Amino acid sequence: MNASEYNLIVTIVNKGWADEIVEASKTAGAEGGTIIYGRGTGIHEQKNFFGIIIEPEKELVLTVIEKSKTKPVLEAIRKAGKLEQPGTGIAFVLNLSEVSGIVHKQ
Repeated sequence: MNASEYNLIVTIVNKGWADEIVEASKTAGAEGGTIIYGRGTGIHEQKNFFGIIIEPEKELVLTVIEKSKTKPVLEAIRKAGKLEQPGTGIAFVLNLSEVSGIVHKQ
């Protein structure tokens, strides 16, 4: 498998949004995504509750995508996650140099 044909879209959103991100990416051409739970520490993220700083929970969506589908899937993710609004999340794309396990494409 030629890894240079694939990108990884990493999306980090507030808890509860990952399913919408995965559905939007599938509608735009992705085959799915992997959801990982985490905790945010960005400037818009920290809340103060009786003097205790609470860091909100986050969801990370990892989407391995063919390069030809990256732009429309990233745009669908941006819209679904309302990523143009402050504090809603971030999405970015990484080039993959090695990929294993995408056997259904062979």
